Amino acid sequence: MGDQSADTRRITRPSVAALEAILGEPFRVLDDGFVRVVDYMGDDAAIVQAARVSYGKGTKRIHEDRTLLRYLMRHSHTTPFEMCEIKLHVRVPMDVWRQWIRHRTASVNEYSTRYSEAIDAAQHTAPDAWRLQSTSNRQGSSGVLPKEIGTRLSTEEEELIGRARAVYEGRLAAGVAREQARKDLPLSTYTEAYWKIDLHNLLHFIDLRMDAHAQQEIRAYAAVIGEEIIARWVPVTWEAFLEYRKRGMSLSRLEIALVSALAAGDPARALALAAEHGLVNRAADGRLSANVERSEIDVKLRALGWIPPWEPPR
Repeated sequence: MGDQSADTRRITRPSVAALEAILGEPFRVLDDGFVRVVDYMGDDAAIVQAARVSYGKGTKRIHEDRTLLRYLMRHSHTTPFEMCEIKLHVRVPMDVWRQWIRHRTASVNEYSTRYSEAIDAAQHTAPDAWRLQSTSNRQGSSGVLPKEIGTRLSTEEEELIGRARAVYEGRLAAGVAREQARKDLPLSTYTEAYWKIDLHNLLHFIDLRMDAHAQQEIRAYAAVIGEEIIARWVPVTWEAFLEYRKRGMSLSRLEIALVSALAAGDPARALALAAEHGLVNRAADGRLSANVERSEIDVKLRALGWIPPWEPPR
């Protein structure tokens, strides 16, 4: 039999100097929010170690660490990234927290307004930061209102938040139970939570919440977590994540066919393929009907240097 004896040498807990330097330090987000690292487990080397266990002893030195990490990211081998975990303390407006908590892959303990008084802080919107509803995305925004309108809205917001807090505190003073007194607090009220998650699921959170289509407020939190925390904690993994996921691109079978037709100098074929898949239906006035998939393909084609075949000739 081969040598299968266990390695009994003492191992030590990974320590990342760049992350140790910011433990407990709050990174400010929005007007009164923050994110800070409470604790962590693992590092880039821990991911490599986990991957090599599955390969076996004979392949231990086939790949250098960076090459292996990039391979794992590129081919969506996710389990090794689950070997790393991090615990964050976050302070976030309740409306943003509603989106955040939908990521059900973390362990969470939130500040309770049944046991304690609600945090006396709410997110305020600057006069030049009131966004318009997007006409092409039902859940998104596009552009901002004129500042003179925003000034009025910000003043009304300040009055509303102040009045809601005064009513809340009046109920508490009258002896109303905290669990009931809180019911009319605005969603702009800040809450706090401890949020523990493994690196694989954290990167999924970042991928979705740093996306340009995500709400601006949660994008601000995702950017801080990614650029200020993950980049310090697992820099090689973060580099690979940016390379292959955030700044990379996946193509569907149809998208590959469109690119192939355009590369062959046959935009007519590309347009026919798009029409065959219902991407270029037209309204009664001859204009292209709205189509979310076509809009997404449009962005990809332009990023690759191609003019979409449905664009009218100049």
